[in-house]
Amino acid sequence: MSGGTGDFRKRLERAVELRSFRGAGISAEEEAALDALDEREREKRRKVSDAARAEYLVRDAMAQGKFDNLKYAGKPIPGLGDSYDPDWWVKGLIQREHISGLGPAAILLRGEDAELEAKLDTQYTEQQVRDLLQDFNRRVIDARRQLQGGPPVVTKTRDVEEEVERWRSRRAARSVEVPAEPEPQRSWWKRLWKGTGQE
Repeated sequence: MSGGTGDFRKRLERAVELRSFRGAGISAEEEAALDALDEREREKRRKVSDAARAEYLVRDAMAQGKFDNLKYAGKPIPGLGDSYDPDWWVKGLIQREHISGLGPAAILLRGEDAELEAKLDTQYTEQQVRDLLQDFNRRVIDARRQLQGGPPVVTKTRDVEEEVERWRSRRAARSVEVPAEPEPQRSWWKRLWKGTGQE
């Protein structure tokens, strides 16, 4: 048994040596022997099933420690029990990359509605506030038409005059709350100079 393995090893080493010199002056007999050896090796590989090959590769990777410290080791794989969603990869990309501004209009408008007052408070003029509110109302009405599908729109339009009045009152309250600026202190050398009486 060991003699057969030794012969095989010698033939394999000879084949590698001949392969490196292929086309560099080897005889036709050596070329034929090399081709026959290659064919025998290919035949042996064909006899091994894909399952056995996969099993070997998995065991080899386990022995090398390639499966140690995986991200979900000992934890359930997220989304494994859910029904099949054809857009799973898009949703995963949005979640991983924290992409915003994408999605159905109904959901985007809900988020925008929640942040609308803060956005209005950053505006400087009444006309800017009106323009922003009119644009918001126009998009809500367009989304209600459901031309692009998606979930139903539950976001309400805003009354422009009422929102402008609320903006004015918030702005007036902020101006009252702003404390007067304190008188600037003199620098240390001016205070020192004053203390000497040579001002």
